[in-house]
Amino acid sequence: MQLIANGECWLSQMEDARKKGKRWVISTREEMRQAVIETAREAKRKVSIFTHDLEPGIYDDPEFLEIIKRLVLSQTYARIRVLIADPMRAIKNGNNFVHLGRRLNTYIEFRHVREDLRTHAESFCIADETALVYRLQASRWEGIADTYEPAVARLYGKMFDEIWFASEVEMEFRQLGI
Repeated sequence: MQLIANGECWLSQMEDARKKGKRWVISTREEMRQAVIETAREAKRKVSIFTHDLEPGIYDDPEFLEIIKRLVLSQTYARIRVLIADPMRAIKNGNNFVHLGRRLNTYIEFRHVREDLRTHAESFCIADETALVYRLQASRWEGIADTYEPAVARLYGKMFDEIWFASEVEMEFRQLGI
């Protein structure tokens, strides 16, 4: 849709958003891994992750970890926040993201989702309240990714913040020799 005002051509907000970003559907683990990497690349200061078990092969992927490491080492105010509904699997099996978080603990923080808030079945990753990867069911790989969808990213960011402030710091990630 184009609007004309004073002889100038204005693109609608939706067309502008599509020019800034890319949206695609995810249906496999590999597509999810690539979507998380692409979303993390969009971050300039903040990444928020809501996960059930740190999805092995996704959040411990070397390419993802390198992007996160570069982000926190290049930006003074960078912040990576991770909410985990069921951290026992990551603690038991070990996870390279947890190792990185232990080394860079002033930038990367893990919290265990409070028991009464574990009813959320979804899983998502948000970069700077702009880009996101979202799966309605964390147990399935089907989802959607978008590198520029601020309204939706802010919506899930608000939900993330509410759960974040109601949840507790996961001390076992720092105490165990993971």
